[in-house]
Amino acid sequence: MKTAAKLFRFDDALLPNLLAWGYMFSAYIFGFAALLADALWLNVLGVLFLAHSMVIAAYFVHECAHESLFKKSRHNQLFGELLLWLCGASYSDYKAVQHKHVRHHMDRADIVSFDFRTRLKKYPKTLKLINFLEWFYIPALEIMMHGLVLVLPFVKESRKALRSRIIIVLILRIAFFAVLASISLKVLVLYPVAYMLFLTVMRFMDVHQHTYDLYETLDQPSGDEVKQYDSAFEKRNTFSNVLSLKYPWLNLLVLNFSYHNVHHDKQMQPWYRLPALHKKLYGNDETQVLSFVNLLKSYHRYRMQRVINSDATDIDVHQGRDFIGVAGVSFLTAH
Repeated sequence: MKTAAKLFRFDDALLPNLLAWGYMFSAYIFGFAALLADALWLNVLGVLFLAHSMVIAAYFVHECAHESLFKKSRHNQLFGELLLWLCGASYSDYKAVQHKHVRHHMDRADIVSFDFRTRLKKYPKTLKLINFLEWFYIPALEIMMHGLVLVLPFVKESRKALRSRIIIVLILRIAFFAVLASISLKVLVLYPVAYMLFLTVMRFMDVHQHTYDLYETLDQPSGDEVKQYDSAFEKRNTFSNVLSLKYPWLNLLVLNFSYHNVHHDKQMQPWYRLPALHKKLYGNDETQVLSFVNLLKSYHRYRMQRVINSDATDIDVHQGRDFIGVAGVSFLTAH
């Protein structure tokens, strides 16, 4: 216990984190094993558990980025790097992921180094293809965003330091899946299905949490353009897309990432404290809480319009109704 107290940032962190990690690693290992099984029902379970283990791993990367997990930055970085491998985002450097997310909080904006929206408009055939795939709920835009992580270092000088990392990671991941494919070729179909399910969950949680402006300034210091945004602006344009207020345990499915307002208010607070903090800070005030049912409808209704949309700030989102949302702002894609 003394070792845990020295390791974790908070004294009450040991049990909730061990339970979450136990589930995450078990679900990841079981998921791959089930993908390789002969029985179809095991394949289906494998897809679900593998996808969910990657969701939990991604949100622990988020915890590490805020350094709310371990006391030492080095330990957060090491664990964050490991988890990037688990959730298939290891082409990005952990420090780059952390930098992008910290800028999001500091600037109170969505900060990127490459805004695909303006570029996509110049390629109508590509945009049409992405819209076509999105109509079928295939997260084509998110796949493109993760693909850009591999491509941009070879076309942008500011990213060239990542070239060797990308080549090494590609070789290792190809070798890993070659071994799995030698056991069962099904993994080459089922893993992409699990990964697309993972991307869908991550995107659903992202698209409605802010009505922020977007700036292509990640590769440079914060400028005057973000000085207009204060804490009041942040609160008005941040939303909690809780899966359920009546049954708070359901939000554990996304490691309580859905309590987004309290996370922005108390950035260093760990994931397991957020439900109680939300209740303490907001009580019955649901001004910034969006209805899960409404968000499901919105996610469906605007799945194609969202591809190049960026909502204006300070709009009335009507508890999630008529809220298009913004895609392509995942903290996992550090560009």
